[in-house]
Amino acid sequence: MADRVQACTPCHGEQGKGTNDPYFPRLAGKPAGYLHNQLEAFKSGRRKYPPMNYLLAFLTDDYLRQFAAYFADQRPALPEKPPTDASAAVLDHGHALVTQGDLDRSIPACVSCHGGSLTGQEPGIPGLLGLRASYISAQLGGWRYGTRTATAPDCMQLVAGRLTEDDVRAVAAYLANQAQPADPAPSAAGSYSLPFACGSQPEKGRTP
Repeated sequence: MADRVQACTPCHGEQGKGTNDPYFPRLAGKPAGYLHNQLEAFKSGRRKYPPMNYLLAFLTDDYLRQFAAYFADQRPALPEKPPTDASAAVLDHGHALVTQGDLDRSIPACVSCHGGSLTGQEPGIPGLLGLRASYISAQLGGWRYGTRTATAPDCMQLVAGRLTEDDVRAVAAYLANQAQPADPAPSAAGSYSLPFACGSQPEKGRTP
């Protein structure tokens, strides 16, 4: 697979570690279930980006699962953090939303789903580290405006729809400024319960 995924390298970097381009995400170390969900979404056209839609259109589901498994197993170091022009106040606001949420607006903390180390949880919740602020902001915008969707109940669309532009800017800046934890692996499935039902991460015993 290392040879077969070379087509992914120009955009996503060696081993999927990411590049300096802010709009192509790091793939390495994300749960295989999450990566497969995204590949399937691009193949079906639910996520729209013509180069990805075209590249995946004729690949089998088994092949997509092999791609996902390969990148999930990679553990390259995070790319060097770009300098931030975000103010201390913006970073503090981002820190509060990421670690505490905003109960008055029914916004859960990012860590309540993506984990205390922000490395995600198997099989379907991605880590949020090693991503550029511009990419995070663009994806949150996609969730907010419905251009990016997931299996119902679409929990990210629900959460992102409660964020303001200032919230998005702060969360993106804070997440992009975080260092790699000692253990970059996602948590095992069932390590912690989510605050609500999520179609991308069905939990045993919980109904949507």
